[in-house]
Amino acid sequence: MPSRGSALLARHRRNLTLLIRFGVVGVSGVVVNMITLILLRKLGPHFDDAVVGLGTSDFNLRWYHVYSTIAFLVANLSNFQLNRTWTFQSSRASAWWKEYWPFLVVGLGGQAIGLAMLTLLMHPHSPVSLPTSVFDDSSGLRNRLYWSQLIVIGLITPLSFVLNKLWTFAAVRTGRPGLADPLREEEVLAEEEVV
Repeated sequence: MPSRGSALLARHRRNLTLLIRFGVVGVSGVVVNMITLILLRKLGPHFDDAVVGLGTSDFNLRWYHVYSTIAFLVANLSNFQLNRTWTFQSSRASAWWKEYWPFLVVGLGGQAIGLAMLTLLMHPHSPVSLPTSVFDDSSGLRNRLYWSQLIVIGLITPLSFVLNKLWTFAAVRTGRPGLADPLREEEVLAEEEVV
């Protein structure tokens, strides 16, 4: 029986490998996301224009919210397929739809948080908005929308990794819903060793 130290090392090595693979997939997702966002921005209405007002408030759903959400959906699908086949290698263990819905739910949760962050970065009266003196939209490298989207992706990715590793792929792939609860993971694995 391996020592606890060697088991922890093996577990952390595996987690590091998964994190690196998830990161590589994530980089490809950033590329897909940004290409989609750039195309939408070039083909659609101005990103800062209002689409619809939000109730009686002074806030609006803006085209950058729509563009960001469409870019998220395209990148999410790409990332899911790559994570399923390469990172977590769960394609033979579970049906596509059984894993995609939890992955999409995790992604949509991240996207909701991301849209709030995007709004804060884009809104001119927000204390954390990107300065229009620097990000004046005069070129792609000075575009507020692009930089805001990249910042949001960078902040949401770690949360997405943890939730997808613990819930989407582990629980569905193994048929062990107990693995979806990170506080019970060691207990579930210990029970299986006894059996």
